[in-house]
Amino acid sequence: MAVALRKISPWRFVRAVQVTHFPTLKLHMTGSMMGATVEQFNHAKSQMGTLKEDPGNEAKLKIYALFKQEDARQQYVDLIDSLLAAEGPAVAAQPTGSAATFDTLLVSTEDNITTIRLNRPQKKNAITVEMYNEVIKALEQAGKDDSVITVITGSGDFYCSGNDLTNFTKIPEGGIEQMAKDAGELLREFVKAFIDFPKPLVAVVNGPAVGVSVTLLGLFEIVYATERATFHTPFSQLGQSPEGCSSYTFPKIMGNAKASEMLLFNKKLSAVQACAQGLVTEVFPDSSFQTEVATRLKAYAKLPRNSLALSKQLIRGTEKERLHTVNDQEVERLVERWLSDECMQAIMSFFQAKAKL
Repeated sequence: MAVALRKISPWRFVRAVQVTHFPTLKLHMTGSMMGATVEQFNHAKSQMGTLKEDPGNEAKLKIYALFKQEDARQQYVDLIDSLLAAEGPAVAAQPTGSAATFDTLLVSTEDNITTIRLNRPQKKNAITVEMYNEVIKALEQAGKDDSVITVITGSGDFYCSGNDLTNFTKIPEGGIEQMAKDAGELLREFVKAFIDFPKPLVAVVNGPAVGVSVTLLGLFEIVYATERATFHTPFSQLGQSPEGCSSYTFPKIMGNAKASEMLLFNKKLSAVQACAQGLVTEVFPDSSFQTEVATRLKAYAKLPRNSLALSKQLIRGTEKERLHTVNDQEVERLVERWLSDECMQAIMSFFQAKAKL
């Protein structure tokens, strides 16, 4: 069977299929074999793309068989007309917003793309406990909607400045131990939401990225960055340790030596350096970043949804169990770190340094 691929309608199936036999369709055809004009034939082709419902495999095979036969122009026109008539009047598709409301995010779905935008620009999109919970909820929602791909980006000049360290100043009744335990469980669920996300994830890094917003990038399918972006993971500087599965994904992506420079020794990478090391897919000039990326994303969103999701499962499925194990190990180590004097002293030094600015 010869197959030529081309996206021509919401069905997402092949343009032409050469077969030797088709099941008989009980569809009423009118006119002679050569009765349709070229204009009518071209109009029917354009109308086929407006069908809202999948007409079924038999009808699809019949359509494509007729499409390939020069002497079947009228039958092709009649078949498309009958399918359109069965659907009733066409209704224009409308962009959809999020099904839930968020305080720290802007979530929207349009052109088969769900966009999750971190929306604390005045705080450089630093992640609070509330934002952690909302991202988990937004990913759960995006995984179940009709979009093809999901994009994460930031509002303003920053992609994300990492954890909002004021999270460490909110001590619950159970004391620091309870705070560390709760924070660890939240981080575990947060990273798990990325590991288990069923659709392609695209990071649109619109500015500097710090901490967990960087370590998670190894769980994305594509990472696009503006030339202004930087990538920084200052864990040891704050007496902490890596998270986001980066202790596994970074050495796998860039090798042990380069990963250690970032995760152990706090090296900040430029967008070009991050691209050269495999963490970033492509870097764009800042002036054209949004336009060029939007063009790419719209093209990707026209690809078959199920094909992309199933292909992602093949690529990621073999290591998913490993990623969950790494996530658990990283969280356990971080909880230990948060309770250490070394970490507390580093965080206090950070606040003191900020107070002097």
